[in-house]
Amino acid sequence: MPASPYVTAMREHVGHDLLLLPGAGAVVRDDEGRILLMRRGDDGRWGLPAGMIEPGEQPADAALREVFEETGIVAEIERLGGVGTHETVYPNGDHCSYLTVWFRCRAVGGEARPDGDESLEVGWFFPDALPPLGERTLLRIATTEDAIAPAWFPPPAA
Repeated sequence: MPASPYVTAMREHVGHDLLLLPGAGAVVRDDEGRILLMRRGDDGRWGLPAGMIEPGEQPADAALREVFEETGIVAEIERLGGVGTHETVYPNGDHCSYLTVWFRCRAVGGEARPDGDESLEVGWFFPDALPPLGERTLLRIATTEDAIAPAWFPPPAA
């Protein structure tokens, strides 16, 4: 995925060293209960719309922006799904720790379409017919299943 100008500028200063980066994502459901997924442009795997929170941007705004940019779907937020961190080392050696906030959303408009860069394919899937998904994606789907459940977070370290 192309890096934001903010991350590109930071990488010029720190090289491949660990960066803490803020991210936001969404689990979007339609009126039939299907979940919006996209096949990612960077690794070809199916996942949820998500991306970087830009400086000055609120997480909720970033999540809705990413949903629309990557999938063409207009969504609205129903509740906070959760917050957590994960580390990634990219093939080019960049080391990132993401602090990610995700939301339970519902589709309210737009037409599903890939952007051809960050998303190669977009589709709606019933929960019992999901393609293979990573552990973090499955966690985000599970933590947003209940419309009124509290937000998920990992328990504090002992």
